[in-house]
Amino acid sequence: MISEYSDATADDTAPLALKILVAGGFGVGKTTLVGAVSEIRPLRTEELLSQAGQLVDDTDGVDQKVTTTVAMDFGRITIRAGLSLYLFGTPGQDRFWFLWDELSQGALGAVVLADTRRLEDCFPAVDYFEHRRIPFVVAVNCFAGARTYGSQEVCRALDLDRGTPVVLCDARDRDSGKEVLIRLVEYAGRVHTARLLDSVG
Repeated sequence: MISEYSDATADDTAPLALKILVAGGFGVGKTTLVGAVSEIRPLRTEELLSQAGQLVDDTDGVDQKVTTTVAMDFGRITIRAGLSLYLFGTPGQDRFWFLWDELSQGALGAVVLADTRRLEDCFPAVDYFEHRRIPFVVAVNCFAGARTYGSQEVCRALDLDRGTPVVLCDARDRDSGKEVLIRLVEYAGRVHTARLLDSVG
C-alpha cells in the first residue's frame, strides 16, 4: 500500500509516496479538490456532457455542470519533506464504476466527498470502501447556500462505522483540501497499524 522510491537520500531513507483516492457522487467537487491541492498541473479526463449522457446521468442539483470525468483525475501534493501523496479522482457516474477496482489497487485510503444537498450520492462510495476495508474520511464540501450540518449529523445520516472521520471542507481551497488529506493519512495510518498488530497478536 505504501510505495517507496529507489532513490535513497544521504541517510538511506527513501521518500514515501502514498496513493489516495478521491471519490464521491457526480458533481460533488472531486476534480476541483484534486486541482486545488495539486502542486503539479493535474491530469484531467473531462469531456463535455452529451445528450446521450443526460439520459443515464443524474444531473439534478448540478444543472450548471457542463463537463464530467470519464476516467480519472490525477495530482500530487507534498505533505512534508519525504512524504508525497498521489491523488486519483474517481469518476462519479454509475457507468464508470468498473474503473474503481483498478484505481483502488494499492491505495492507502480514500476521501469521500459529500454534498449535503445530495447526500445519498455518496452512499455507493461509502459502501465500496467499507466492503473492501479501505480506510476513508468523509469530507463535506460546503457549497454556498447549502444548509450546514454538523459532523455527527452527517455520520448518523450515512450510518458510518464508528470512528470514521467526518470533516467540513471547501474543495476550492488548497489549505482546506490539504487538511482533509492530512486527516486521512493520520486516520489510515492508525487503521493499518491496528490491523498489523491484530495480525501478529
